[in-house]
Amino acid sequence: MQLDIIIRHATIIDGTNAPAYSADVGIENDKIAFIGDLSRVQAPTDIDAQSKVLAPGFIDVHTHDDTNVIRLPECLPKISQGITTTIVGNCGISASPATLTAAPPDPMNLLGKQTDFQYPTFASYAKAVTNAEPAVNVAALVGHTTLRNNVMDNLFTAATSEQIAQMRQSLREALEQGALGLSSGLAYASAKSSPEEEVQQLAMELSEFGGIYTTHMRTEFEGILDAMDEAFRVGQKAKVPVIISHLKCAGAGNWGRTHDVLKKMDNASAHQDIACDCYPYSASSSTLDLKQVTDDIDIFITWSDSLPEHAGKLLKQVAQDMDLPLMDAAQALQPAGAVYHCMDEADVERVLKYKLTMIGSDGLPNDPHPHPRLWGAFPRVLGYYSRERNIFSLETAIHKMTGLSAARFQLAGRGEIKTGNFADLVLFDKNEISDVASYDHPIAAAKGIVAVIVNGNIAYTEKQGVLSRSGRFLARSIK
Repeated sequence: MQLDIIIRHATIIDGTNAPAYSADVGIENDKIAFIGDLSRVQAPTDIDAQSKVLAPGFIDVHTHDDTNVIRLPECLPKISQGITTTIVGNCGISASPATLTAAPPDPMNLLGKQTDFQYPTFASYAKAVTNAEPAVNVAALVGHTTLRNNVMDNLFTAATSEQIAQMRQSLREALEQGALGLSSGLAYASAKSSPEEEVQQLAMELSEFGGIYTTHMRTEFEGILDAMDEAFRVGQKAKVPVIISHLKCAGAGNWGRTHDVLKKMDNASAHQDIACDCYPYSASSSTLDLKQVTDDIDIFITWSDSLPEHAGKLLKQVAQDMDLPLMDAAQALQPAGAVYHCMDEADVERVLKYKLTMIGSDGLPNDPHPHPRLWGAFPRVLGYYSRERNIFSLETAIHKMTGLSAARFQLAGRGEIKTGNFADLVLFDKNEISDVASYDHPIAAAKGIVAVIVNGNIAYTEKQGVLSRSGRFLARSIK
């Protein structure tokens, strides 16, 4: 037996939600070649796991790293927390297929500047990722808002039948070139004018390709149950799976309603294929949205193009400093970014525990003061929520960030430790793993990630940092 890497004496949690077990793992080229007793076999690289946990590489199902995996291919915020695959193109905004004739509209500006949108076709984006050789694998959705921006001069209205036909053709070409599916961000002003029928028409292209529909719903506030119904109707009409992005009950008046939200998830899942993702924090982060401005919660300003000197303050403090009402201060800061402390911790735990919930960071890598989820989401699930809060077992936590995610997004050969699968692996200390990033100091690598392997190569160690960039572009695959 010729092996390149042997990991000995590991506690294996394989991503299937099965109990942990002890074994050695042998890697040949980019695949897991053997699981069992390798005491009589040697390899050029020999790692003694010393009973630390060996899990499949984590899959971040909700990211906005579209341009960053190309511009900053070391992907340090991802690889340092054990993420080996990142899914981009969420919330209706994607780097491709995009043709911009002006600055990107909100919230496409979260992905970068106009010069960062260089991918008029999905295939050109896939090629750029491949050429960049990122440290993590990349799979991509196509954004509804991106499609709209390609064909519409005014995003604050419904698309015409001709514009919908153009968008459908563009989406179809992207699906033929390996896109995972369609995402929407109907809560944002640039897509809110889209009627349900417009989204349904686009989603109709997905079924033939086995694509999926993910949605940042029209609202996560008081009207959330109606917004969920709309999302489910789109899936029913198009006959495709639906994934609700970063499921939450936002706004102080909405706290506690996850009981109703999850009951609706249960009812819908009885007759259609649905799921959701969630990040493990009680604060959200995005551009500064005037509809969310309230003095009921703390709103932290992360950046402002108009008044950069007020970045790093609470909006209440900005209003006081400017001697303006809260809304007037928010308008003066535009365009800007914000962290909203808008959720109840009990709701967050309830959604995290839910059987259909996957883990996604929803980090914003271009924010100068990012939400700590960018660097800490996955270790926080394992350390704080599993080890300390004990809301679920380590096996269940890992399943939510590996096997469940790979199955939902049809990432063949990933998400589980089994012979023949790709060698995307993370070795960590279950007693030490923790998120270090905080709201005050959000740029900090996690503790307890011993080593990360991507496609059979050691990509990162806690002691040495990034060692190789072995990520690949992952086109949609159907088992």
